[in-house]
Amino acid sequence: MTKKAFLERIAAGEVLVSDGATGTNLQQKGLPVGAAAELWVLQNPHAIRALNLAFIQSGSDILLTCTFSATRRRLKAMGLEAHFEEINCTAVEISRKAASAHEVLVAGSIGPLGELLEPLGEMTVEEAEANFREQAELLCRGGVDLIVVETQFDLNEARAALRAVRTVDPAIPLVCSFSYDRGVRTMMGVKPEDMAAEIGAMDVDLLGINCGRSLEDNLEVLTRLRTATEKPLWFKPNAGLPEVDQDGKAIYAVSPSEMSVLVPSWVTAGAQVIGGCCGTSPEHLAAIALEIHALDH
Repeated sequence: MTKKAFLERIAAGEVLVSDGATGTNLQQKGLPVGAAAELWVLQNPHAIRALNLAFIQSGSDILLTCTFSATRRRLKAMGLEAHFEEINCTAVEISRKAASAHEVLVAGSIGPLGELLEPLGEMTVEEAEANFREQAELLCRGGVDLIVVETQFDLNEARAALRAVRTVDPAIPLVCSFSYDRGVRTMMGVKPEDMAAEIGAMDVDLLGINCGRSLEDNLEVLTRLRTATEKPLWFKPNAGLPEVDQDGKAIYAVSPSEMSVLVPSWVTAGAQVIGGCCGTSPEHLAAIALEIHALDH
């Protein structure tokens, strides 16, 4: 499956299946709570590859690389800056090897920088764009099929990330996904209509929603985003809202069947790529994929 084929399939109206959560699934395999998943790109790459393969076996058409927090600035905050290039290149290689025997796309994941931009924070827009650009260069050099700028909450930061990706590769399929963790607003007060107007006006192929709050809240955001834009939509909600156990682990109570039964409403609301974020296991993805494939027949 090529980059061109991805956009052709989107244009043809196909509903594709993305993958599920990275961090919460790796925590179930022993990743310490609070540790960055990128640490295991170096220390336990076999666990990441096994998770990739589990998602493929569950029906995923798209795998996201384990690079959500792998900008230089964010890795520096975690004491991993010296491994910036190794983490990004190795993460792409892990997912590409998992996908190699299957018609599965590899999406380069780029998350937020973890700091506020000026005037609310100290980081300049130029610094943010430089951080995103050097990560995008490594992801594209590694051979990802598309880029997903995800879990965004600030329009200025998202715009900087998109400009950076387009500087590196003007043609690579590009998704921008926001997290609405204040119901129908992001933590910076961005509404889906704001995102559609501001981000939709840029050179981006799909707009999206990931993470966020409850499944009900995410469906409302999806419905509002569909009304506000004609661009194809990417949708990766959490498996509901978590509860924290005595060990500090987030527990997501929504079952695979409880999540998958909502798939028809997501498709009706306009979602064209569907997966899951925090708490979404391979079992959740298998149930979601079955429901999507049932809708195709």
